[in-house]
Amino acid sequence: MDLPRLVVLIVLAPFTAAAAEPLSLDVVNKAELPLSAAKVKGPDPVVIKAQILLDRARFSPGVIDGRAGENFEHALAAFEKHHQLDGDGKLDETSWAKLKEVSGEPVLKEYTIAEEDVKGPFVKNIPAKFERRAKLARLGYTSPAELLAEKFHMNENLLKALNPGRNIDEAGTSIVVAAIATEPPEGKVKTIEVHKREKAVRAFDKDGGLIAFYPASIGSEESPAPSGTHKVRAVVHNPVYRYDPSRVQLKGVSRKRKLKIAPGPNNPVGSVWIGLSKDTYGIHGTPDPDKIGKTASNGCVRLTNWDAEALARMTERGAVVTFVD
Repeated sequence: MDLPRLVVLIVLAPFTAAAAEPLSLDVVNKAELPLSAAKVKGPDPVVIKAQILLDRARFSPGVIDGRAGENFEHALAAFEKHHQLDGDGKLDETSWAKLKEVSGEPVLKEYTIAEEDVKGPFVKNIPAKFERRAKLARLGYTSPAELLAEKFHMNENLLKALNPGRNIDEAGTSIVVAAIATEPPEGKVKTIEVHKREKAVRAFDKDGGLIAFYPASIGSEESPAPSGTHKVRAVVHNPVYRYDPSRVQLKGVSRKRKLKIAPGPNNPVGSVWIGLSKDTYGIHGTPDPDKIGKTASNGCVRLTNWDAEALARMTERGAVVTFVD
């Protein structure tokens, strides 16, 4: 005789992966290895922390955005080599410990938005065409968020991600920002090396000691950067941008006559110009810090505004600038 079959039903509870903890001051300040970028969408707390530590050590990663890209790897490699580590640009326990030793913690802080941060005047938008930019009275910031992000060397998206629900447009609001170095750069720059292939700028003192490292956009195939050795001829803060088609032809500029674009952080050469003895060439800032090291320039050496300003404060007329092919 047939026996009844016993059917056992096993009900499995649905598996839910642990949600990543939202970004916050504590999450980033307490972040430790390993990297989670391969598993977690969005900015990685460990990378944010490492970028701020590098920035404070004068090995700029460019924009602090929590992404382990090429600028971050180059800055880390330069930091490692400077401290006699392996120099592979990979964040490991050794380089992580040295970063924290050199730069200290915490890396994020609370900041109360000041009246000067929000008073403007702000520019509604920055036109793409130079001809239209030339009609503006000033190439200022487009919003308090852009101003604050640049003030603390950050990407706007990261600034907003760290401050959900906070009014970044209102004075008196407490927000979370990168705890960047506030003291002025030490030492005077006597020599600057522009490394074309590495897309990087190194600044040295009179004894050949490395003072700072910056990611850069350096020339293009159409408008290559110069070669050889030159000197710093002038340092100009809040420069007026002057376009002269008889001396240089820029792609996308149809105007056949000279034009002048007013100063401001969104000026084509940013907030500072370090002019070289090679006519029409210089080291300068940018209105697009997120693109540094990722896009070409029109022959000059382009840094973030804050890196260009730091370099300008340390550099005097006569400093030697060498382009390394």
